[in-house]
Amino acid sequence: MTQRVELATVMDRLGIDEMITEYAVAVDDGDWEAYRGLFTADGRADYRSAGGIEGDARQVAAWLAQNMRLFPMRQHLIVNRRVRFGVREQDIGDTAQVQADYVNPMRFAGTDGGPNSGSDSGSDGGSGEPDFVCGGRYAFAFARTYDGWRLREVVVQEKWRRMQPAREGNAAP
Repeated sequence: MTQRVELATVMDRLGIDEMITEYAVAVDDGDWEAYRGLFTADGRADYRSAGGIEGDARQVAAWLAQNMRLFPMRQHLIVNRRVRFGVREQDIGDTAQVQADYVNPMRFAGTDGGPNSGSDSGSDGGSGEPDFVCGGRYAFAFARTYDGWRLREVVVQEKWRRMQPAREGNAAP
């Protein structure tokens, strides 16, 4: 490999890594417009293994917006990213497949800061600990576009989940 090809590969890996981080931040912050903007026009997501839906990015963003209200505190940790570049239209590197593990602690609405408060800070003296933690593996499919790397597909394979027992005085109504 030439230095130019190696540099391009490093830059592509950084671009893909940034997209995965943007994905996690969009979901954690509930920025569904940013979420939709991460996908190609025909991009899809599949959350069925975690009890969700499968559909185009617009449909899934609407579903996430509704259902993530249950968890005002979310924090994706996406690690162990394995990137494999593919071929499209005879050009090496126009597609990429990424396998990445995740851990996602969340807190139910109303379990910290009073009934249905949705407080994220725990500033009322609550512990701020998550009530729900899940983990698994993402399969991301990327395509290089004129606007840079975009998601063609996200598939979630949830492997485990754990719910904390309700804490006295902190139970959801």
